[in-house]
Amino acid sequence: MKQWGGTILYLVFLFAIMYFLMIRPQKKQQQKRQEMIDSLKVNDAVVTIGGINGKVMKIKEDKVTLRIADKVEVDFEKSAISRVLGKEE
Repeated sequence: MKQWGGTILYLVFLFAIMYFLMIRPQKKQQQKRQEMIDSLKVNDAVVTIGGINGKVMKIKEDKVTLRIADKVEVDFEKSAISRVLGKEE
């Protein structure tokens, strides 16, 4: 029976290490990304996940309209925004 206690303690220790090295940082990164998406404003320069640079022209509930060239505006999902240019990450 003593061996089971050590094995369970070892598994709990491994899970704790996995939590602090993998799960917790990923949750922080997701939260930071969501804050970036929520703070989008008109005239922000952004890059999409596909690498398209654009300027935010309109913001709707879950969509954003980007101007990618003169007289060319394209709608994207907010989740397609990779980063906002000019802001520290």
